[in-house]
Amino acid sequence: MTGGHPAIDKGRLARLLDAIKGFGRDPATGGFNRIGYSDADMAVRRWFAEAMTGHGLDVRTDAVGNVFGRFGPSKGPCVMAGSHLDTVPDGGAFDGALGVAVALECVLAMKDAGLAPRTAIEVVATAEEEGRFGGMLGSQAIAGVVDPDWLETATDNDGIRLVDAMAAQGLDPARVAEAAWPPGAVAAFVELHIEQGPVLEGAGMPVGIASAVSGVCNLEITFEGQANHSGTTPMDMRADAFAGLAEVGAAVPDLIAAHGTDQSRVTIGKVELSPNHAHTVAGRAVFSVIIRDTDETVMVTLRDRFLSIVAEAAGRHGLSFARDEKSWLAPVELDGALRDLLAEQAAALGLPALEMPSGAGHDAQTMQALCPSALVFVPSRGGVSHAPDEWTEWADVEKGAALMLAALVRLAG
Repeated sequence: MTGGHPAIDKGRLARLLDAIKGFGRDPATGGFNRIGYSDADMAVRRWFAEAMTGHGLDVRTDAVGNVFGRFGPSKGPCVMAGSHLDTVPDGGAFDGALGVAVALECVLAMKDAGLAPRTAIEVVATAEEEGRFGGMLGSQAIAGVVDPDWLETATDNDGIRLVDAMAAQGLDPARVAEAAWPPGAVAAFVELHIEQGPVLEGAGMPVGIASAVSGVCNLEITFEGQANHSGTTPMDMRADAFAGLAEVGAAVPDLIAAHGTDQSRVTIGKVELSPNHAHTVAGRAVFSVIIRDTDETVMVTLRDRFLSIVAEAAGRHGLSFARDEKSWLAPVELDGALRDLLAEQAAALGLPALEMPSGAGHDAQTMQALCPSALVFVPSRGGVSHAPDEWTEWADVEKGAALMLAALVRLAG
C-alpha cells in the first residue's frame, strides 16, 4: 500500500455517529427505534448509501438491504468491515451504529492519507441483525447460509412475516439468494462493536478481541390452563398458567448450575398473560426463552433439560404446553490468525487488549462461515446495552477505531 500514515479524524467520526442518531430517536425516552425493515431503518440505510457516495466510494445495495461501499480495486477479493444499523426497540446509540461509522471513517482516513490499497475494502451496513425475525438475515445472506424454510415462515413478535416486511420496503424475498458472495470473494471480515457487557470496564481494558461468539437458541413456550375467578377458585383446583411459568423461571439458576458453564445464559425476557386481569387466574402464558453458550453441546443440553422442566411444571399445574423453536444460531470460534493480527496491532499501538468470548450474537459469527472473521470490542459503561442509557466513552471509541484502522491497513496491503 502506497501513501502516507493514516489517522482517525475524531471530529468526522463523531459527526458520522451523530448523523446516524438522527434516525429513529424517541425524544420521550432517548432510545432509538430502527427496527429491521421499518421506515426508520430503511431511511438510515438510504442516508448511509448517499454519504458513502458523497465520499467517493462505489456504493450498492443488495437484495436484502445490505449497503456496501467499495474503496480500492474494482475487481478481486475484498476485506469487508462494518456492522449493522438496525436497533432493538428503544435501543441505544452505539450498538451496531458505532461499528458502521468506524468502518467508514477508517476508509476515509486512508483516502485522506493518499493510501491505495492493493485489496479493496468494502464498508458494509448489514440488514436485520437484531433478530426481529429470529436470525441475522443481512450477514446470513452475504454468507449464503439463509434457510429457505425459515425465510418463508419467520415472523416477528407481532406475527408479521419476514417476507411481508421485506416486500413492504420494496425488497423481493425471492431474490435473497442473489445476495450471497461466492467463496474467496471476501478475504476477511472485521467488525468493531460495543461489548454490551461489563467485563472490559471492570478489567480496566480499552479493547477486547473476541475469541468466539455464543450461539443463540430462541424458543417460545405456551402454557394453556383455565382462566377462572380468582376469588372462587381454590388454590388446589386451579390450572394456573402463570404458576407454571413462575415455576419454570425459578428453576433457571439450578438448571445452569447443573448443566451449564460460566458462558451459559438462559433468559425469559417477554411474557404475555391472558386474560391479563387482576381478578382472573391466568388461563394462558406465552413467554420467550433465549439460551446461549459458546459450546453447542451445552446449548443442546440446556434446551432439552429446559423443555423437560416445562413439561414437569405443566403436569404439576394441570396445563398443556407447546414449544416453538424460532431459530438456532450455532456458536462460532472466530479466526485465530485474525485474532493474532489484532493482538499484534494493539500491542504496536500500546493498547492492552483482552481476549474474551462474546455472549451476544454478531455478524462476525455468521461471516465466519464465508471467510476468516474477527470482532473488536470497546467497553460499555456499566455493561448497559439495548437501552437508552447505552454509552461508550469517547476515549475508548478512539482507541478501538485506531485498532480497526491499523488492522485494515495491514489486511488491505
